[in-house]
Amino acid sequence: MSATVAPDSILKELAALWTQEGKQGDAGVLRACSMTLLVIAEAADDASALGETIAALMPEHPARTILIRLQGEGERALSQRVYQQCWKPFGQRQQICCEQIEITASDAALADLPSVILPLAVPDLPVILWCRSARLVRRPEFGEIARMATKVVIDSAAAGDTNKDAADAMVYMADAVRRGGIFADLAWTRLTRWRETLARVFENRDTLARLPEVNSVQVRFGPSYETAAWYLAAWAANALATVGQVVTPVVARQDESLRLELSGGTFRVALSRQDDRLVTVVNEQSNCTNLPRPADYHLMREELGIVRRDPIFEGTLASAVRLAVSSSGQI
Repeated sequence: MSATVAPDSILKELAALWTQEGKQGDAGVLRACSMTLLVIAEAADDASALGETIAALMPEHPARTILIRLQGEGERALSQRVYQQCWKPFGQRQQICCEQIEITASDAALADLPSVILPLAVPDLPVILWCRSARLVRRPEFGEIARMATKVVIDSAAAGDTNKDAADAMVYMADAVRRGGIFADLAWTRLTRWRETLARVFENRDTLARLPEVNSVQVRFGPSYETAAWYLAAWAANALATVGQVVTPVVARQDESLRLELSGGTFRVALSRQDDRLVTVVNEQSNCTNLPRPADYHLMREELGIVRRDPIFEGTLASAVRLAVSSSGQI
């Protein structure tokens, strides 16, 4: 690897790729781009799986993808390669292609990344940063990289091995949001089905009429569900507050995966994950639906469709941070 990467040379290589591609075949090539997708991953991250995820996202969210692979400690070094991701829509002869740039960087070269990435971003289109490295989020260089992005996507559930690591990741996001940043958390995105399911419960008029009885919100969580638990508890409490019900949620660890219960008097609604199923109980009536663990593709597909502020998430994040910090014994 060399000590520097020249953005101009990368752009020239991309132009040459398009020229070469345009000379092949009679149907031609359509260049597609709706954003710059900046993906930062550790070198140990499964390259094949990540490549498949990015390729699957391109037909619906075509982008110039800049993949940064972090090599960790070592001498200051950067390297690059460029290529294309192409596909043919069903029944058509014309190929659609997106540009992909891969840059490998050592930790010593992290401070150089903004000056390399910024000229490579497609002008006048959003820049979405998907940071898969929990280690990078905790480094000072991450702030400069994140400031280049229209939206930053991280996964607080993968932030570390302790409650404090997850809480710190959420605190960082909340602080960045207060400063005007747009952030998303895949730990929150994984809860979309939970939130949709609970909302459908209260579409029933009889159930909705009993909502004022709710005076307890309890969330129980197992390993790797810390941030999901704080988000669920905060979201449920905030939703109740909008209808005048002020409830202090209780979040506690358990051996099972994740469970949310709203109750009051003789009324009870509970949602729980049991293996790959979501079990919903309303008083004595229960319902079970499939709840497979969402792949990164499904999570990012949802987040790439929201290139704007999400007031529900931001409000939930602020409330969840208060729960998380309190649970971590930091206040």
